[in-house]
Amino acid sequence: MSMDTTADSRTPEPHLADIHDLIRVQGARENNLKDVHLEIPKRRLTVFTGVSGSGKSSLVFATIAAESQRMINETYSAFVQGFMPTLARLDVDVLEGLTTAIIVDQERMGANPRSTVGTATDANAMLRILFSRLGDPHIGPPTAYSFNVPTRKASGVMSTEKGGRVEKSVVREALYLGGMCPRCEGMGHVSDIDLTALYDDSKSLSEGALTVPGYSMDGWYGRLFGGVGLPMDKPIGKFTKKQLDTMLYVEPTKVKVEGINLTFEGIIPKIQKSMLTKDPESMQPHVRRFVERAVTFQTCPECNGTRLTLQARSSKVQGKSIADLCSMQISDLAGWVRGLDEPSVGPLLTGLRHLLDSFTEIGLGYLSLDRPAGTLSGGEAQRTKMIRHLGSSLTDVTYVFDEPTIGLHPHDIARMNNLLLQLRNKGNTVLVVEHKPEMITIADHVVDLGPLAGTDGGQVVFEGTVGDLRTSGTLTGRHLDDRATLKPAVRTSSAALQVRGASANNLKNVDVDIPLGVLTVLTGVAGSGKSSLIRGSVSGREGVVSVDQGAIRGSRRSNPATYTGLLDPIRTAFAKANGVKPALFSANSEGACPSCNGAGVIYTDLAMMAGVATTCEDCEGKRFQASVLEYTLGGKDISQVLAMPVSEAEQFFAEGGAKLPAAHKILERLADVGLGYLSLGQPLTTLSGGERQRIKLATHLGEKGGVYVLDEPTAGLHLADVENLLGLLDRLVDSGKSVIVIEHHQAVMAHADWIIDLGPGAGHDGGRIVFEGTPADLTAARSTLTGKHLAAYVGA
Repeated sequence: MSMDTTADSRTPEPHLADIHDLIRVQGARENNLKDVHLEIPKRRLTVFTGVSGSGKSSLVFATIAAESQRMINETYSAFVQGFMPTLARLDVDVLEGLTTAIIVDQERMGANPRSTVGTATDANAMLRILFSRLGDPHIGPPTAYSFNVPTRKASGVMSTEKGGRVEKSVVREALYLGGMCPRCEGMGHVSDIDLTALYDDSKSLSEGALTVPGYSMDGWYGRLFGGVGLPMDKPIGKFTKKQLDTMLYVEPTKVKVEGINLTFEGIIPKIQKSMLTKDPESMQPHVRRFVERAVTFQTCPECNGTRLTLQARSSKVQGKSIADLCSMQISDLAGWVRGLDEPSVGPLLTGLRHLLDSFTEIGLGYLSLDRPAGTLSGGEAQRTKMIRHLGSSLTDVTYVFDEPTIGLHPHDIARMNNLLLQLRNKGNTVLVVEHKPEMITIADHVVDLGPLAGTDGGQVVFEGTVGDLRTSGTLTGRHLDDRATLKPAVRTSSAALQVRGASANNLKNVDVDIPLGVLTVLTGVAGSGKSSLIRGSVSGREGVVSVDQGAIRGSRRSNPATYTGLLDPIRTAFAKANGVKPALFSANSEGACPSCNGAGVIYTDLAMMAGVATTCEDCEGKRFQASVLEYTLGGKDISQVLAMPVSEAEQFFAEGGAKLPAAHKILERLADVGLGYLSLGQPLTTLSGGERQRIKLATHLGEKGGVYVLDEPTAGLHLADVENLLGLLDRLVDSGKSVIVIEHHQAVMAHADWIIDLGPGAGHDGGRIVFEGTPADLTAARSTLTGKHLAAYVGA
């Protein structure tokens, strides 16, 4: 009897399934991680912090999230895996307790000109179904309302093979309806080429009449133009209509010139293929200048920029066409959909209402569905991707966020915090890489990486609660409660950059004088019109250098040395010191190791299984031939120089046998923007968003421009690094430059000489100047959202 009582009083053993409440990481060595061991609590909000380059992304994205994705991919059949991206095995000993990871990063949405906010979020797909069911007049299936599908007609014999027999049927004028405007091919704009920018009609071809880059009459082009029968010595102004047509418009034609088969193509189709399909950012400067001079983009006159055929626009629901709805602000569109009572499409309307309300809830209600996806900022793109997950019924998954506060005004950060807590409260593990103290303070668990960046980072220097972090003595702990103070005196402006009648996007005919010779900060809630004002009225002006957070063009062979132009003087110095060709000191040219072609690693593609990258055995990852490494400069070979961090290389090229002023100047600029820890040969593909912007800034610092425009330079910066950035901005202004910064960080606002605040809200509730003056006046007035938050921040 007594035995039974004791058995009853014992606490029951926990169920085996309930003990897996930690994600365990052991021996993580990706990138700069130094054998990291870590336990992360599940179903909690964990924030990873640490200086830029300390290894946060390597741990969270490149290790935990990547391994989760790889293991999920391995559950599919080999056939399915063949269609999926291959993920290499990671440099980690043990990863236990992983759950399905959903990654919400800041990668810009593809700059495909056909992609809009509506197509990227399924909102357009739902609207197309809605119109195909309710549209009046009814014009056809959902594809009839899609600007990505052209209308096609077909006549002739249609063959279908079935069971060894071929069935043939004759089709006459079969119509497959699409909604693409035929004039602009669903782009919304047409490009016209200014012929006067292509040639000088008073000159002949042999006198160099063509002004298109790459067309020289000295080489094969001269023989080719002569070979198609164009008069080489007659001024173009005297060409017959047929000759001009041949030169400008002819489609690719086979021609025999001097016994060799060549292809001749008119200048305009050639320009359209080789230049107009490329992103202007990736063009060489002289080609970009030519395109800007020769090509004018204008709204398509046939569809008025809606991208849709007249037929698709004629079909309406309650007096609105699909184009009308896509151009509405999403918060207004949500109201319109709520007023639609059609039981026949009830489930569709419920889904559409939820999707549109999610936009408003996440702070993107000011967008419209026809906004091109490529024009969204990194923060907007990240929040657009979040929308899919807001109403999800999934639980026990791991959500991974990369600085979700980027591009958010302090007013919006509280809202973002609530969304992350909602995700956690549903029973999910939320992992966030973040620098903003407002978000660090809501964490259940904090992991601080450091102690510094690059090779001096990659260790866990603290893990625990926010309260313990404050007293931990780590760099993050010491700076967590830093609050900037207003400057005792501000600089006064000497002149102003005048903007008159700015009306791009949501701007309401804005007139503003942006002071020059000082540090001006442009602020306002997300969507208030800051970028519209700068892009539309400031960036294109003479002497203005714009530095944004867009991706850097470059492959895994590109690195800080190649991108900044630093490698050129270094190669020349090596060549001069050793009496050989500069090309030997390029891993992409003659000096490359023949086994790995200068990549340093050998990539083995294993079809549907994860590819493997192994260090090249011949060059041991150094990327150069052994003979090249015998040549030295100042006692170092080229691979040792590329392995140096910027700070060490700066000293190396400052004096002694390796003194190289041209390289030293570039290295100084890289150190100035806080990238002293980057090694010269680190692949650009491994840089974070903030690092990319700062490497661009370092490159532009050498340009002759009087006005610098920076778009959120604090993105990806640790609290401790913000002070260095402010020092750099001050040095720029003190050297006679004017600096205009689009920024939400209160420390930068407090440091400004002049603040221009846009608002009062987002979208059509914004687009006006609500304050311009000094930070002290802004905090004293507290008349705007920014003013209230800044006053609270500086304790005014």
